[in-house]
Amino acid sequence: MKLPELKIGHLVAKVPIIQGGMAIRISTARLAAAVAEQGGIGLIAASGMPFDELRHEIRLARSLTKGIIGINAMVAAREFAGLVKTAIDEGIDLVVAGAGFSRDIFGMGKESGTPVVPIVSSAKLARISESLGASAVIVEGKEAGGHLGTDQSIRVLLPDIKKAVKIPVIGAGGVISGRDIVELLSLGADGVQMGTRFAASVESNAAPALKEFYLKAKPEDVVLIKSPVGLPGQAVKNPFATKIIEGTAPLPDSCDACLKHCERNFCIIKALIRAQQGDVETGLVFTGEYIHKIDEILPVKEIFSRLLKEVEEIK
Repeated sequence: MKLPELKIGHLVAKVPIIQGGMAIRISTARLAAAVAEQGGIGLIAASGMPFDELRHEIRLARSLTKGIIGINAMVAAREFAGLVKTAIDEGIDLVVAGAGFSRDIFGMGKESGTPVVPIVSSAKLARISESLGASAVIVEGKEAGGHLGTDQSIRVLLPDIKKAVKIPVIGAGGVISGRDIVELLSLGADGVQMGTRFAASVESNAAPALKEFYLKAKPEDVVLIKSPVGLPGQAVKNPFATKIIEGTAPLPDSCDACLKHCERNFCIIKALIRAQQGDVETGLVFTGEYIHKIDEILPVKEIFSRLLKEVEEIK
């Protein structure tokens, strides 16, 4: 089998793979550029970045590839609109919005001609997105890492959402292998988004200790935690995740008001930063459901090569 191209607005990705935007600072310029260079779409995770840092990352990614570079930003973040505006001013190719839903973003996209791609988990939200001017939607099932908008499998959600809209539909959650890609395409997806597989890549900005921690994860280690964002989050069980589940996680000692609405059960920005820097005891390690299927850290080029080979071998 040969994979189709993925068209989003005026953009055409030779390989229908979007790399998930993993914050904080897991998906930075180096990873996004490496994915774009292989013909996929690379995303810089903008959430938690000051505007100047985001500008720097976009410019760095541009210096490393002529491929398609986008950002992923959390709608729940207080600086969401500012991050999107900064990225659009820098000429970003597309904007992916998750962890909430924003109607305002579509106007920003229309004004600049920037494709806007919301992450949705229902046919209703997909239809609303299309009516507001979305260029595509990413449909995320319960298998995805990080914040979840559903407890249903991507395999259940995809066919209904594909029927509900005419814009491209990208399947996300639990995509690790070439077989997973083919399965989602057969269910109607126009492309896939992969996060966890790229978090465990050479170019990922996760600290070596965090990458090693990924490789040790077993199926029973994946747990749901209650995020201050107001959504469940999928993470690897460690002492900090256990405390969140038990309700004994340390409460924030200071607050930067980084979220529009915060449940204040713990500070998510600091917890994600600790994990990214390699503190796998007191950091929050977001992950997809099938992390146990990843057994080595590979360069992005090799990940693509293996995925395409697996796809080709499927009759």
